[in-house]
Amino acid sequence: MEALLNQFSYGLFFWQLIILLIVIFILGKFAWKPIINALEEREKGISDALASAEKAKLEMARLTNENEQLLKDAREERDAILKEAKELKDKIVAEAKESAQTEGAKLIENAKREIEDQKLKALAEVKNQVSALSLDIARKVLTKEFEDQGKQEALVADLLKDVKLN
Repeated sequence: MEALLNQFSYGLFFWQLIILLIVIFILGKFAWKPIINALEEREKGISDALASAEKAKLEMARLTNENEQLLKDAREERDAILKEAKELKDKIVAEAKESAQTEGAKLIENAKREIEDQKLKALAEVKNQVSALSLDIARKVLTKEFEDQGKQEALVADLLKDVKLN
């Protein structure tokens, strides 16, 4: 180190110091400022990108929550519609059954009434035919019986035995 101190020249030191200051000044003016500005811009860009990513993440979370809520609401609405449709179906089926039972009862009642009417008509017709046949037979029997006087008296006596007086 002593050898260096012995060879030390103040003039050379002065010019090297001035050149160093000029180089530092030139680098500061033309190189460091653009480099620092570029680094600051890059840092700002990264910060903006991170902020945008955070905003996007929050927006995505919000949208996800909204979608889940919409799905939940849609499911609830679907369940309500299905429940309402089931109730309506049950009501319609019950009304149809009731209507069918009422209509069936009316038809059965009408059929019973019709059968009863037909039965009464048939009985009346049978009675009319029986009475007509009975009268015809009685006429024939009586015409044969009245030809003989003794038979007429026996018939009257027989009929009187069957008749009970009160």
